[in-house]
Amino acid sequence: MLSAHLRPSRPAWLSPKVARTEILAGLVVALALIPEAISFSIIAGVDPSVGLFASFTMAVVIAIVGGRPAMISAATGAIALVVAPLAREHGLDHLIAAVILGGLIQIVLGALGVAKLMRFVPRSVMVGFVNALAILIFMAQVPELTGVPWMVYPLVIGGLALMVFFPRVTTVVPAPLVSIAILTAITLGAGLAVPTVGDKGALPSALPVFGLPDVPFTMDTLTLLAPYAFALALVGLMESLMTAKLVDDITDTRSNKTRESIGQGVANIVTGLFGGMGGCAMIGQTMINVKTSGARTRLSTFTAGVFLMILCIAFGPWVSQIPMAALVAVMILVSFATFDWHSIAPATLKRMPWGETIVMTTTVAVVVATHNLAIGVIAGSLTAMVIFARRVAHLANVTAVVDPDGIQVVYAVTGELFFASSGDLVYRFDYTGDPDQVVIDLSGAHIWDASSVAALDAVETKYAARGKTVTVIGLNEPSARLHGALAGQLSGGH
Repeated sequence: MLSAHLRPSRPAWLSPKVARTEILAGLVVALALIPEAISFSIIAGVDPSVGLFASFTMAVVIAIVGGRPAMISAATGAIALVVAPLAREHGLDHLIAAVILGGLIQIVLGALGVAKLMRFVPRSVMVGFVNALAILIFMAQVPELTGVPWMVYPLVIGGLALMVFFPRVTTVVPAPLVSIAILTAITLGAGLAVPTVGDKGALPSALPVFGLPDVPFTMDTLTLLAPYAFALALVGLMESLMTAKLVDDITDTRSNKTRESIGQGVANIVTGLFGGMGGCAMIGQTMINVKTSGARTRLSTFTAGVFLMILCIAFGPWVSQIPMAALVAVMILVSFATFDWHSIAPATLKRMPWGETIVMTTTVAVVVATHNLAIGVIAGSLTAMVIFARRVAHLANVTAVVDPDGIQVVYAVTGELFFASSGDLVYRFDYTGDPDQVVIDLSGAHIWDASSVAALDAVETKYAARGKTVTVIGLNEPSARLHGALAGQLSGGH
């Protein structure tokens, strides 16, 4: 027999209690996925079944090959916006071919370690990302609350009340599922004429079929598809990795981002081969799964995809009668729970450095303006880099000590020397008044780039023009290696 420490650990989802939570969470997510997938299909300009098939295959495949358990991947608005022009101008087959190519690109990027770039995303960008996400989730519900019968509003309010107070009675069944069931029963029982899931579009009546896109395999086709495929790959990876990091924080667990990147590529390839429009991590549904329903394993993701197809194919007529008000209430609660309210509390803003607040605000503003989380994250990260460079640029100091006998002067340079801080280094020395021997002590500094080496070269050149000698001392090993390789070789120093 195997000893206890060698015996394979039992998957958590085999526990009846965990399995019940995961399966019910998957059912809630599947119900919420249906109108979203149909809406994104409309944005992409394709039949609703294309978005629903994508959500089914993405969820099932990523549950197996992904690196972040409990995260939901499906057809998303960001991907729909990327592929919409291609579908509109060249048709569904070209869209599907772009999805497959985008999946291949994601696999390559994942293998090259693109996930490691996540370490360069500052916390303030992450906070802005979360807050912008919450705002976008809420904004997406506004069209469902305008120009609708008045009965929609009490249904939404009732749904919110049920989800807030029902967990105080029991947490055995997810509150969103209870809310959806009760509101549907009320709507059908009272014969209320309110918008339903069926109003979004027809649900598919059969499973997706495997097949290759009907496009010419030529260099012209590749040239046409490449920009869309690359954009799809980047947007999909960025949203997925940011969502994975968010779920890591919520669950206090660490996930394999490289595996997630490659898994997203595999899922998109499979999705394309089964006629889907592609996708990535779906942040709103992930929050329903993880934060609202308490799911933690791959089982919830897998069952969300399976339930989606079962609901569409076997129970389509009943699912079509679910009032949109029930799903709107779920998403409003998700947006409220997702927003980091602590980040905008007056006490927090008062303590927070102004640069951090600017980065967070920039991220939120760009995301809300463009409806693109990837662009917002890039804008926020660039803003953070500029502010960081500006802050660090002021940390380089130069102090001079002249020997009593006046033979030499020692300049002590401290701080981080890089392009921003070394720019005015050349102006910190007294070339005319200094004695013939000049020592530059870099014991308290670090040289990061060629700009700093060029600045030191310029200092030596200016002293040499006046017949004075410069000696550089105190370099640490990395700085000495960089200085030794570049000193005297840069045009800026001559």
